[in-house]
Amino acid sequence: MSIATSLGFPRIGRRRELKSALEAHWAGELSEAGLQEAARLLRAESHSLQQGLGIGHIPSNDFALYDHVLDTACMVGAIPPGYGWRGGEVTLPTYFALARGTGGGDAAAGLPALEMTKWFDTNYHYLVPRLAAGQHFAVTANRPLALFREALARHRRTRPVVLGPVSFLLLAKTDDGSDPLDLLDRLLPCYAQVLAELAAEGCAWVQMDEPVLALDLAPKARAALRHAYETLARGATPRLLLASYFAPIADNLPTALALPVAGLHLDLVRGRDDLAPVLAAIGPATWLSLGLVDGRNVWRADLRAALATAREAARALGGSERLMIAPSCSLLHVPVDLAQEDRLDPAIRPWLAFATQKLAEVATIARGLDEGEGAIAEALEASDAALRTRRDSARVHRTDVAARLLGATPEMERRPAPHAARRARQRQRLPLPAFPTTTIGSLPQTSGVRRTRAALARGEIGAAEYDEAIATWTEDAIRLQERIGLDVLVHGEFERNDMVKYFGEQLDGFAFTRHGWVQSYGSRCVAPPIIWGDVARPRPMTVRWARHAQSLTARPVKGMLTGPVTMLQWSFVRDDLPRETVCRQIALALRDEVADLETAGLAIIQVDEPAFREGLPLRTADREAYLRWAVSCFRLATAVVRDDTAIHTHMCYAEFQDIMPAIATMDADAISIETARSRMELLEAFAGHGGPSAYPAEIGPGVWDIHSPRIPPEEEILALLRLARRKLADDQLWVNPDCGLKTRNWREVIPALENLVGAARRLRAEAIPA
Repeated sequence: MSIATSLGFPRIGRRRELKSALEAHWAGELSEAGLQEAARLLRAESHSLQQGLGIGHIPSNDFALYDHVLDTACMVGAIPPGYGWRGGEVTLPTYFALARGTGGGDAAAGLPALEMTKWFDTNYHYLVPRLAAGQHFAVTANRPLALFREALARHRRTRPVVLGPVSFLLLAKTDDGSDPLDLLDRLLPCYAQVLAELAAEGCAWVQMDEPVLALDLAPKARAALRHAYETLARGATPRLLLASYFAPIADNLPTALALPVAGLHLDLVRGRDDLAPVLAAIGPATWLSLGLVDGRNVWRADLRAALATAREAARALGGSERLMIAPSCSLLHVPVDLAQEDRLDPAIRPWLAFATQKLAEVATIARGLDEGEGAIAEALEASDAALRTRRDSARVHRTDVAARLLGATPEMERRPAPHAARRARQRQRLPLPAFPTTTIGSLPQTSGVRRTRAALARGEIGAAEYDEAIATWTEDAIRLQERIGLDVLVHGEFERNDMVKYFGEQLDGFAFTRHGWVQSYGSRCVAPPIIWGDVARPRPMTVRWARHAQSLTARPVKGMLTGPVTMLQWSFVRDDLPRETVCRQIALALRDEVADLETAGLAIIQVDEPAFREGLPLRTADREAYLRWAVSCFRLATAVVRDDTAIHTHMCYAEFQDIMPAIATMDADAISIETARSRMELLEAFAGHGGPSAYPAEIGPGVWDIHSPRIPPEEEILALLRLARRKLADDQLWVNPDCGLKTRNWREVIPALENLVGAARRLRAEAIPA
C-alpha cells in the first residue's frame, strides 16, 4: 500500500491567525505564553485537518513563528555576535531581534535584522544565516523533537521536517568571505544529535529537505552532500526521506541516488523528466515519493494523468509498497482552503484547489493506485469535467487579445534615443539637485485607511465619501513630503490594497479571493490574484489619483505601476499558456496605462519589478530564454514614452550579480534596489571593477531597511551613502528607502524620512563644497 504524504502545510491559519497573534505580541498586547499557545493551537488544527483528509505521513516542524531557516540557525546556535545570546536556548526576544531588528533612535540602541532574500524562485522570503570561519555550532534546543513530542501527546505520530545541513550552509553567508561549506564538519554533530534524539523517541521517518539539489551544484557541493549523509548514516537515525523541489534534480541525480537515505522525493510537476532515470536506478529497498500535485499553484490536478504516473512508478518498482504520493513541495505557497471562498465566480471555482483540496487530491491518487480507478471514479469524473470546461470556455480565450499580441513588433520595445541623450532631456525638464531624494511608492496604510476601505466594501459608505477620504490623505501626504524636503514625491497609494491586486481588479482575466492568503515573510501575507483568462485593460487604472496628486504641488510626483513580470510572478498564473504569453498580455495592458500617465503630465513613471530576479529559473541553462522575454515584456510596457519622460523601476531582496546584463538592457532611466541590510553589498553588481559603474543609468540604493521597526539615524544613512559613492558616480546616485512604506507607521516614517533628507543634504555639502 502506498502512503499519502504532505511535505508541509501553510503556517498562517485559515484566517491568518498567526499574523494576528504575532502582531499582537509585537504590540505588547499578547504575552509570550499567549503567542506560543496560539501557535500550538494552529499546529494542532493543521495536524487534525491533514489526518482527516487521509494523510498518512503528517509533517511536523514545518511550522515557524517567523521563518524556518531562522529556526534552523537558532537550533544550531548560529547567532551572530551582538544579539546578547550567550548559549543555551534562544529566547523569543532574541529570535525576533534577528528577524526584525530592534528599535532605537541611534545606532547603539538598535540592532539590524538579518538580511532577507527570496526562497529560491518563490515569493517567500527567508532570513540569511550569518556565519564566519571557525563558527561554533551547538544544539540550543531540539525543536524537531519538541514538536514531534507535542504531536505525539495528541496521539499523532508525525514526520519531522528538517532543513538539510548542506542546503543550510549554501543558503547562508559568511561575514569574512569564507566558504560556508568549510563549516560542514562543525555542523554535522548538531544534526547527528537531533536525529539520534528523534530516533530514541520512536520517530520512524524524518524529511530532510535539500532543495539545493535543484540547483547547478559545484563538485564541492556534491561532495559535501555525500560526506554529510554518509556521516549521518553512521549514527542512530530515523529513516531519512531526502526531499528536493522547485526544479528537476537532473544532473544531481547520481549524487542523490547514491546517498544512504531511505527515500527520495521528486517534484514531478517541475521535474517530470527525473522520473524515468530514477525508476531505472533506484535501489531495491529505497522508497520513492512522487510529487504529483502542484504545491505552488492553485489549479486543480489532472487526477487521471497523476494516477497514470503513479501506476508507471508502481509497475517499475513491482508494486506500490515503496511509494509515497505527495504534493510537489510544501503547501506553504498556496492558500489554506478553497471552501472559504464563497464569492468566487462559480464558473472558475471548480477549476481550483487550495492546500486542503490538494491534500484530498493526494489521498485520492493514493487510493486509486491501491484500490483501482473504480474506487475513485466520481473524483476522476469531476477532475475531467473541470479540465474540459476550462479548456473550452469562451471567457478564457479572447480573439481581440490574441490579435493585439500578434501585432506587437520589436519597434514597440525601443525608446527613441539612448539613455545618455534621454538623461539630458529629462534633467532639462526636471532640474533636480544632486543626490535627489524620494520614496519607493506607498506610504503607511494606517488603521483608518484600512477601516475606510473595509467600510466601502461592506457598503457602509458610498464611493463619494471614500474618494473624499482618499483625496484628503493624498493632500496630507503631499504636504508632509514637501515639509520634510523630499525632491520627488509620491501620492501614497492610499487607494490601493496591494501592488498586484489593485491592478488585477481592474484588468480582465483576473480573479480574487477573500481568504486566499499566503505567507511572504513573518506576519506579512499576500493574497495573490488568479490569472484565469486573457488579460486586457478596459479603462485607465491609476491616472485619476496621479493627476490629482501632481495638481497639488510644483514638485514632481511619480506615477506608480507594478510591472508585467511582477504581476505575473505574484499571481497564480494560468497553466494552459506559456508564461511568456501571459506576461506579454499584461505588458500590453500596462503600456496603455504608461501612455495615459504621460499624457496626464507625469514626468517620472515608476514601473516596479521586485519579482524580476525571482522569476529566474534555478538552472543556468534555462535562464537566457527567461531573461530575454522578461526584458522584452518590461520594454514593451514602458517604451511608449517620450525621451524627456523618465522610466524608473524598483527591485528588492534579490541577488543581482547574475542578471546585471539583463537589468541594463531593460533600458530604465533609474533603478532603486534594496541594499540597507547588506550594507551596500548588493551594489557590487552595479559597480564597475576598478572603474566607473557597470550600470549605465541612475541608481537608488536603499538606505533604510523598511522591514524592520528601526528608525535609522542620520549618521547611519550618511555612512551608507558614503559607501555608495565609492561604487557609483555622483550623478547616478538617488537617495531612497529600500522598499515601499505601506507596512510602517507614521511614527517611524516621519523621523526616518527626515533623517534620510538630512543625510542627503550633508552628502551634497561634502560633494559640492561651498
